[in-house]
Amino acid sequence: MSELLQTPLHHLHVALGAKMVPFAGYSMPVQYLMGVMQEHIHTRTKAGLFDVSHMGQVIIKGADYPTAAMALETLIPVDILGLKPDRQRYGFLTNDTGGILDDLMLANRGDHIFMVVNAGCKITDLAHMKAKLSGVQITEITDRALLALQGPSAQAVLSELNPMAANMRFMDVTSLSLAGSECWVSRSGYTGEDGYEISVPTAQAEALAKRLLSHADVEPIGLGARDSLRLEAGLCLYGQDLDDSLNPVEASLTWAIQKVRRTDGARAGGFPGSEIILPALDQGVTRHRVGLKPEGRAPMRHDVPLFQSENGGEQIGIITSGGFGPSIGGPVAMGLVADGLHQPGTVLYGELRGKRLPVTVTSLPFLPANFKR
Repeated sequence: MSELLQTPLHHLHVALGAKMVPFAGYSMPVQYLMGVMQEHIHTRTKAGLFDVSHMGQVIIKGADYPTAAMALETLIPVDILGLKPDRQRYGFLTNDTGGILDDLMLANRGDHIFMVVNAGCKITDLAHMKAKLSGVQITEITDRALLALQGPSAQAVLSELNPMAANMRFMDVTSLSLAGSECWVSRSGYTGEDGYEISVPTAQAEALAKRLLSHADVEPIGLGARDSLRLEAGLCLYGQDLDDSLNPVEASLTWAIQKVRRTDGARAGGFPGSEIILPALDQGVTRHRVGLKPEGRAPMRHDVPLFQSENGGEQIGIITSGGFGPSIGGPVAMGLVADGLHQPGTVLYGELRGKRLPVTVTSLPFLPANFKR
């Protein structure tokens, strides 16, 4: 553990009784004394506080916002130029074969773009952008922590620190003073629940976390529940559900590519892999990311092979993420399956310890999202 990086909240996690594990090069809390199951349920019913300071925070600045946006559109196949001020959008970096290098969030902050990237990809993301982009300044923010407050009580909790938090809509981004700290706040998260992500100066991070945790509705939440929450919400984990060999169409992320960047759009193409991704949007692909519900109580996890029949036949897919869904009351999973076998209701078979068990293709998400529109 001594070689692992620590977030600004490391000592607070230890003081709260967290079980610490290695994750993306950091020492991170996988669970606290409440346990994964109860942490999950608490987030769905009240509010959970997550430390996501291991993720990368990046500012991209040009002569003006359009300059930065047009530069970044050469690497990301979404409408960045058309993003309104103080609004945020999901996107992904692609490679020359159409694969996803990383998925991320980006926001229009008026004179710059604020981006949050995955912890395991931030070093390569920064190197990639610096090598490929010209006319813009790319800066990693290393003096701020990142917290996520998620759950149906999140608005009430944060509004006690600043009433303006209640006025934010899903995907709004603004600067708010919280407990004396100047924070960059987005109304977003990765649980399927209403909530906020809060970038706070490192020196004030622990004080803000303690202030939020002092509320009766807020409990600290670790990586274990974070994974089951995002899985129930049908959200991807980079490195499992997404990687550099999978294109956005195969990943069922076509909703994130706006019309203006598609074939015949005003700014069609111009990003790595566009000659593969754009035809795939129009003509289809040979595999699809889908939701999967195994029968019974036994979860089917990452790398479980999928087959069309109970006996014999070739492998037609694989589970990319899986586990027990506490809010569902049973196992849930996501996976890649062959074209033609991706329709909801299709019964497939996952092979566990030499035995094939039925699993049904299901629409995503497993639970309806509770975002504030």
